This record gives sequence, structure tokens and C-alpha cells, in this order.
Amino acid sequence: MVLYKLEDFEPNYRDSLEGQDIKGLGVYTQGTDEKVGTVSEVLVDEEGHFRYLVVDLGFWIFGKKVLLPIARARVDYNSDRVYTIGLTREQAEDLPEFSERQALDYDYEERVRGVYRQPGSTLPLEASLPLEATAAADTTYQQPVAPTYNRDNYTYENEPSLYGLNEQDHQTLRLYEERLIASKRRQKTGEVAIGKHVETETARVAVPIEKERVVIERVTPADAGTAASGREADFREGEVARIELHEETPDIRKEAFLREEVRVRKVVDQETVETQETVRREELDVNSGNLPIEER
Repeated sequence: MVLYKLEDFEPNYRDSLEGQDIKGLGVYTQGTDEKVGTVSEVLVDEEGHFRYLVVDLGFWIFGKKVLLPIARARVDYNSDRVYTIGLTREQAEDLPEFSERQALDYDYEERVRGVYRQPGSTLPLEASLPLEATAAADTTYQQPVAPTYNRDNYTYENEPSLYGLNEQDHQTLRLYEERLIASKRRQKTGEVAIGKHVETETARVAVPIEKERVVIERVTPADAGTAASGREADFREGEVARIELHEETPDIRKEAFLREEVRVRKVVDQETVETQETVRREELDVNSGNLPIEER
């Protein structure tokens, strides 16, 4: 069971109250007319039904806020007061403190309900019994029957003595309607893994090289046919000259160069999606027979 602040559930709730806002009203004990504190907040369930008044017990216990079930409150708009039904100072001291930082789960609400179920309540016997035990109650029964609810089967309707609205104590009838409350939740749709791999290819480069070779030219000198001196005419055999030949060969090496940068980032694309759901609205049914009814 989820509880909401009235203002969070219906931001424009004041427009339908005709100036009768329950928040800020003083809280008094019924009978002794002793001021207890002030209504600081109203909590409703997921269907918009009033479940608790958050009461600041500044006149009883400074700085403590507690939950007052709606059936334990009588709203008097004529005097701008809220009267507690069967709430004692001892119960107020035993009630767990309300904090917006604390989760209002079943266990916390059970601690609250446990205080209001304590024997000695000034409520009528039938109001202190669980709903299924009310029919079997009689006027001679003295002790209330301990509820046997658990978190799986408990509903607020099980205990009308805490959450039931009645004509005597709640004369202003509120009609509610459901509205779609749009929210968003973030969920993972996938992931992108980015890595690197190496591809190879054959690269070609042209390198000009030089090779030496021997060219032997035979020419007829201009003085061919003239007699040579004995010193010039040197008849020898064997090697008469040695010429070294050289050539260039390609010398290829590899060096890494920066080619490009890849920047990875996320961008958010916005779009509007439409969804639909069935909502309910309360309408007033008036059964007056043949009596004339004037509606304003």
C-alpha cells in the first residue's frame, strides 16, 4: 500500500475545497478540548482516499509528528478544528515518529495501528473489533479481538475504526477521480562495446637504385700504325686491371604514424510517447424517491 501527500497526489486539490483546507487546522482532544497540535499534512492512498492526518504534536510533545488515522479524527470546518477520537497523551508518546525520510511501509503502519488498537480506547466496542468480528460482538464482551492480518491480505477496509468515513464525523463528502500521473523510469536497453583490431595489407613503394657495370670500348687511336718504342710496347700476360662494381639495394623499414582520432560520446535524443490507461471517477448518486432535491 503506497501513501502519497495530498498535494503530490492532487496539486490542485485546494480548488475543489472551496477554501476549506484541512492542513493547518488545530487538533484538539474530544471532550476535554485540549489542544494537541496542528495538521501539517494529509496522506492518501493510491486511489485518493484519505488515510492519515499528519499531526505536529507541538502542544504535547515538542518537535514530534505522528499519524492520526482518518477515522480517529472529526473535522469541524465551522470552528476550524480537528478533534481526535480516543487519542490519549500516553498513546501519542507511544506512537512512532513520522519522518518524510522514513519509508511508510506495512511494518511502520502496523506500529501505528498497534498503538491505536491498545485496550482502554474510548471507542465503542464494535469500532475496536476487526471487520469480520464485528457481527459476532455483543455488549458483554470487554476485550477487543487482536487482528489476524498480515502484509499479504491487509486492506484499509479491514479496520473501519481507523479508516472508515462516517456522516457524523466527516460531514463533507469528497468525490475523487483518477488521473494519470506520468513518470519515467530509466532502464538499460543495451550496451556498445568498443575495441580495436589490426588489419594487414601489402603496401608497395618505388625506390630508385643504382647499379654499376663495366663497359669496354675498343677504339682506334689517331696514331695507329706508328712504331712504338720498346718502353711503350710492354707485352704482358695475366691481369692488368681490377674494377670494383657496386649497386644499391632497397632498405625498407616500418614506422607508426598517427592516422586519426576516434571520439566516443553519448547523446540523448528526446521524443514524446503517448500511453493510455483506464481511469475512474466518482459521481454522486442521490436516491430521494419523489422528494424534491435542490442541487447547487
